[in-house]
Amino acid sequence: MADAILSFLRSHEADMVDDLRALVSMDSPSTEPALVNRCIDWAAAKLGASGAEVRRVHDDGLADRLVATWSGKGAREDRPALILVHLDTVWPADETGRRPFRIEDGKAYGPGVFDMKGGAVQGLWALKALRETGAWPGGLVVTMVVTADEEIGSRQSRALIEAEARKSRLVCVLEPAEPPTGAYKTSRKGVGGFQVQIEGRAAHAGGQPEKGISAVVELAHQTLALAALNDFARGTTVNVGVVHGGSRSNVIPADASASIDLRVRTMAEADRVVPLILGLKPVLDGARVTVTGGVNRPPMERTPAGVALFEAAKRIAADLGFALAESASGGASDGNFTAALGVPTIDGMGAVGDGAHALHEQLVVAEMAPRAALLARFLQSQAGGA
Repeated sequence: MADAILSFLRSHEADMVDDLRALVSMDSPSTEPALVNRCIDWAAAKLGASGAEVRRVHDDGLADRLVATWSGKGAREDRPALILVHLDTVWPADETGRRPFRIEDGKAYGPGVFDMKGGAVQGLWALKALRETGAWPGGLVVTMVVTADEEIGSRQSRALIEAEARKSRLVCVLEPAEPPTGAYKTSRKGVGGFQVQIEGRAAHAGGQPEKGISAVVELAHQTLALAALNDFARGTTVNVGVVHGGSRSNVIPADASASIDLRVRTMAEADRVVPLILGLKPVLDGARVTVTGGVNRPPMERTPAGVALFEAAKRIAADLGFALAESASGGASDGNFTAALGVPTIDGMGAVGDGAHALHEQLVVAEMAPRAALLARFLQSQAGGA
């Protein structure tokens, strides 16, 4: 049956590319719901045609989300395998006009082709292959959640993702595989975001500088304190990424601010570092320092359950004729939410390529069928699991 699935997908590679072209050719910036909903419309139609029962979740002023479910005969309805897909991208409206979809030297290019519209197409075709080759096992239930705000933190979708995860036995995240090896991801760093606000006192920089309290100088002290929290051996990074301060060069600045990015491998490390960031104290007499924020995506920690899923996928990949590696990622995904709930999660099951969020973003076309077959076989292997 393995050869039948892979052969089916290879015979439909041109159709997979057509779907990829259609999806990539629709701009879908996270912040423009009307545009993203064109992709949601497309996905809803494709999911329905594939035999899924599709539920559309709508909130006024926000992009829609989809919950699609496929069931086999005798399936355990309470324990589905959950697939996570997002169709929003980091690219602005009209990016497809500037960089239209194209194929060159066996690679597909275009905004969102790698992150993660390629994974979405592969997921659709994996399920289609199971259906049309008669390989769908009776005990398998699959739920796919399709969202449109992952690139801006999944604030709208998190509750839905977590609700579906709690019902599920495992989670497959169709984010891109790790370049350059195409590895699956068994861990991801957690992400925190913080804002530092500094209040000083304005004064004439030439006439009475001694009466001022420089918010910019205070921010410099705080920046050094934050930089000292970096611990690369632990995988902890604290980045002061955006700073603002002052009004004119001849005025001692009364205000300054900074945006901070935190990455940690474990929640234990987050519990150690977050209070240090929130507890920053002023260095200059009279200055005020206010810090807000926290962890917005918990770490996806490497666990025995997650590794077991990877090992199962690795064996299937070998059966299909290629090696599959395991990796960790410094970036986050919606899999961070599901893993933090204790649901076994495996990530990076989408496209093989390179250049997420970059102008050279690309997908290896020849890898689409094998990776879709791997997903299909993996789901097949998990049917009826506890």
